[in-house]
Amino acid sequence: MEKHLKQVDHGYIRYANCWEDADLLLKGLEIKKGDNVLSIGSAGDNSFSLLTGDPKLVVAVDINRVQLNLIELKKAAFKGLEYEEFLAFLGFIDSDDRLSLFRKVAMHLDTDVKRFWAIRYEEIEAGVIYQGKFEKYFGMFKDRVLPFVHNKKKVDGLFAPKDDALQSRFFTKKWNSVKWRALFKLFFSKFIMGRLGRDPKFLEEVDVSVSDFILNQAKDHLTSKECQKNYFLDFILRGKFQIALPHYAREENFENIKNNVDKLEIFEGYASDAFLKYQGFNKFNLSNIFEYMNIETFENVVSDLVQAGVKGAKYAYWNLMVPRNMNEVHTKLKQLDLGTYHDNGFFYSNFHINQK
Repeated sequence: MEKHLKQVDHGYIRYANCWEDADLLLKGLEIKKGDNVLSIGSAGDNSFSLLTGDPKLVVAVDINRVQLNLIELKKAAFKGLEYEEFLAFLGFIDSDDRLSLFRKVAMHLDTDVKRFWAIRYEEIEAGVIYQGKFEKYFGMFKDRVLPFVHNKKKVDGLFAPKDDALQSRFFTKKWNSVKWRALFKLFFSKFIMGRLGRDPKFLEEVDVSVSDFILNQAKDHLTSKECQKNYFLDFILRGKFQIALPHYAREENFENIKNNVDKLEIFEGYASDAFLKYQGFNKFNLSNIFEYMNIETFENVVSDLVQAGVKGAKYAYWNLMVPRNMNEVHTKLKQLDLGTYHDNGFFYSNFHINQK
């Protein structure tokens, strides 16, 4: 199961935020009281969001110890801070008091995790939601590429309220210039993305033009009025979550997650290792892990996941540039029809819910 990740560097924060739409995830999985959930850890955001459904257990699993330390930090922030402090500490709102807030958070950290973060005061001071390699990649695009194409007024104009027709016209007439397309394709090429954004190993199974694919996904989204309220796009183009916050960081969800946060257990290793310790999973948040796997590995992983799931288990996952569909390789699974849905993760090609 783990061969596709053996040569990937796991010594730094890869993702400081989850870049899959938690609202869509919750719609698909329909978390209920008593559910046992396996969730790919990443930055932890969507694992926290799953707690709003009052499950019995959420196991956040990841092989990257640094990612797990980030989840531990966010978990401790839920436990030790009030809502406004939580936003300030993580970086959602401006603050010059993050080291002081860290002292309150650190009281809820194990010794090893506390030691890990205690020497990373610069990352704490700057706000941890900006400290992932992927977030810094987007930051380079915002600071070094986008200004050569569009000024702040033009960027703000993209987000200004208008109907679909006017949004499409704005994109065509004012945004989609030759320079935009050229610099976008250069920055989001397989070569640049593999070195500055994602690990090159994560792109080995991609056999389409990375830059063309992402450019087309962006075009489809930027011509729709849905882009005006997309907080992911807001972060990419303007550097902050100004339009809205990710699901786990919204005020209406804070107390619910805070009250349930001890139901989140953090597991270092592969999902197959977690199955040796935990049983009875009926919901799975699998992020887009299949993107990195060759067909043989994918089939083996699907077999493990299906075996670990109880009857009726639901599996949620995204496809980006590599088509992988669990129900096409395992006869016990069926594809559920979600109908029409909106995905703030506009760069993904598909969102799947399979059921055993």
